[in-house]
Amino acid sequence: MRRSLALAPLLLAVLSPAPAAAHPAGCADVRVPGAEHAVTSCLADLTTTGTVPSGHTDPADWAGLEAPGTVTPSGVPGTQVDGYFPDDSTTNTNHGWHHDSQFVLRLPARWNGGLVVAGPPSTREQFANDRIISDQVLAKGYAYAATDKGNTGAQIYQDGRRPGDAIMEWHRRVTQLTVAAKKAAARHYGRAPRTTYAAGLSAGGYLVRWQLENRPDLYTGGLDWNALIFTRDTSMLTTLPPALRAYPRHVAGDASAHAEMIAAGYPAGSEALWGHHHKNQWDFLQRVIREELDPGYDGNTEAGTPFCAEGTGAGCDTDYDLAARPASVHRAVARVALTGRIKRPLVSIQGTLDVLTPPATYGDVYHRMVTAAGRGGLHHYSRVAGGTHTDGLVPIAPAVLRPMLPSFVGGFAELEAWTGRSAPRR
Repeated sequence: MRRSLALAPLLLAVLSPAPAAAHPAGCADVRVPGAEHAVTSCLADLTTTGTVPSGHTDPADWAGLEAPGTVTPSGVPGTQVDGYFPDDSTTNTNHGWHHDSQFVLRLPARWNGGLVVAGPPSTREQFANDRIISDQVLAKGYAYAATDKGNTGAQIYQDGRRPGDAIMEWHRRVTQLTVAAKKAAARHYGRAPRTTYAAGLSAGGYLVRWQLENRPDLYTGGLDWNALIFTRDTSMLTTLPPALRAYPRHVAGDASAHAEMIAAGYPAGSEALWGHHHKNQWDFLQRVIREELDPGYDGNTEAGTPFCAEGTGAGCDTDYDLAARPASVHRAVARVALTGRIKRPLVSIQGTLDVLTPPATYGDVYHRMVTAAGRGGLHHYSRVAGGTHTDGLVPIAPAVLRPMLPSFVGGFAELEAWTGRSAPRR
């Protein structure tokens, strides 16, 4: 699926070559505190223009995240560090390491004094944001660090012992990398970063919000793009089952089903996207997230039954009803829930035609949470007309959809200005 427009990854990942261990004379190794293994490479270009041919990225990891024909900045020489932190799970096979908690750290030769840290969307790995975030911020002179979140692939729910453990690890791994990257940058450049931003799309955007709520000491601010949320009342466990129930009836000609989709928050005008999401995303992500937070729902079955029919009953994710589940499930959701109590400036951009995290049930809800928490002054929330969950989906309905990457670039500039950061390349 990762080579299609879907967020769900291929079960057999396409591996990037292992980064070269050797580097030119005068290119000093970068020590990343806490890393179990790290390889330093000095590169003529840290952007994807250079890292694709040199094998220091994995194009399969960002497949479907950018619109066809997207041109990103290039020509940023510097140092890349590939490595991993101690972990006992092995889903990430990049570099042939078979080791999770992999990271990439990029340190441009011409540094502006800032650092951007990102986690990947969905079940992707550390290179997922290379085109949409890394290339953009490296061109402005920022150092960049990204993590695989500590678990990857279609069976993330196997990582950990308690419901919610895999998602909780996402938080720890972003925090761990941020702390380590700041120290590594300080040693490399001889001074600590003046600003540190968190940035991310979808699940990566959820992590931005969590970090600004729980670890504000590490960041100057953050930017999220079509971010997930988990709360006691709103998450994929509440927004996906209505679509799984109504869409097949909509296709079969049931006129009431369309109204059900709209009532569930799926925006009018996004109908051209529904078929793709039903086939590639809604069912897959519902089962994966539900297995992570409520494994007992389907008994000994792992991640349910794909595309089970409405009315099948117990164990069918199409019929899932979070409100009716035991208190233990709600406690698991509470473990990973957001509160809206951000403590650093946050810019959020939300596509109006997103049918994975629709604005009515995701972006709008989180903005109300922030406002209710008394933190509205720290949140700039913008809806992007015609934007959908990932820019790779634009060709499905080019007459109504538009890429959101320019809005990310503009939102990042807004965040810089808001936090008093002027960031010319140096």
